[in-house]
Amino acid sequence: MRVVQTVAIINQKGGVGKTTTVANLGAAVAAGGHRLCLIDMDPQAHLTLHMGLEPGANQPGIYQVLTGDAPLDDAAVKLNENLSAVPSVIDLAAAETELVSVVGREQILRDRLSDCNSGFEYVMVDCPPSLGLLTLNALAAADYVFIPLQAHFLALQGLGMLLETISLVQQRINPALKVGGVILCMYEKQTRLAGEVVADLEEFLQAARGSDVPWADANIFSAAIRRNIKLAECPSYGKTIFDYDPYSHGAMDYDALAEEFLAFFSPQAAADESATQKHPDEPAEEIETTQTAESIEPSEPVEPSEPAALPQASPPIGESPAEPRPVPEAPPSPAADHPYGASH
Repeated sequence: MRVVQTVAIINQKGGVGKTTTVANLGAAVAAGGHRLCLIDMDPQAHLTLHMGLEPGANQPGIYQVLTGDAPLDDAAVKLNENLSAVPSVIDLAAAETELVSVVGREQILRDRLSDCNSGFEYVMVDCPPSLGLLTLNALAAADYVFIPLQAHFLALQGLGMLLETISLVQQRINPALKVGGVILCMYEKQTRLAGEVVADLEEFLQAARGSDVPWADANIFSAAIRRNIKLAECPSYGKTIFDYDPYSHGAMDYDALAEEFLAFFSPQAAADESATQKHPDEPAEEIETTQTAESIEPSEPVEPSEPAALPQASPPIGESPAEPRPVPEAPPSPAADHPYGASH
């Protein structure tokens, strides 16, 4: 049974929010009633720890799936009704050496996914911060690539190489592979630098429209993930942001990103779901966002200037991130009562 959609979350630069995005976006999508599996392809096993699992426990993981005969169904640990995770372990670092003589080693994960019978609607892969065999397996199996990016100039330096790799994989291994979009993480809208980087990326992506490159239809997701200390704290408790602090800005941002994620794959279904949340007599209209307590200071104006030069083969961006949602007025309830599932 083929999973509906497989998404690789990738950026060879470390510390840009890959694992945080996989864990929290995955939890938000699963909370909406969609069956989803997270795969930790990083030998550091940060996603495994984030989801409250123990690396190297007495159970098969992604290492056994890639190097042995373990089916993906047996390796997927059920975290709640809709969310499962395939854990990693440090031994995964040796997988590239062990698989060097295996024919078709770049397509092992794709083959395992094609044999999966767990009925997942989405599979989300947390890729390591490198462009080695593990990342190639994720790209060969993926339908779309989402790129978490910090709005700093240095974060653009490796983006050209990443896009070149994606293009090569599309040409030689996975013709259906496309770049779905860019997710702005640790975003600081008030800074001039962030505005300039976003403008450069938007210009680059617009220039690719109508071409045959994998990122021709890519956009920047409007739901930017603001810098939030709660997102840095929750992995140490083995929890997602929704279990740790469901009223934080981090939870609101990933909840908004999940809505965009579902709309990306099913625009009509997302529109119908949004319409059902309104009063029958109330006309559908866009909800205006308001500033939160953390963003009451006016943004620094961006002086008109020529955009900074992008490194070769770098991408642009779609629409500017929307203003964050307002903080709910209701007092926080215990994490165990939150609909995103029990803590791990």
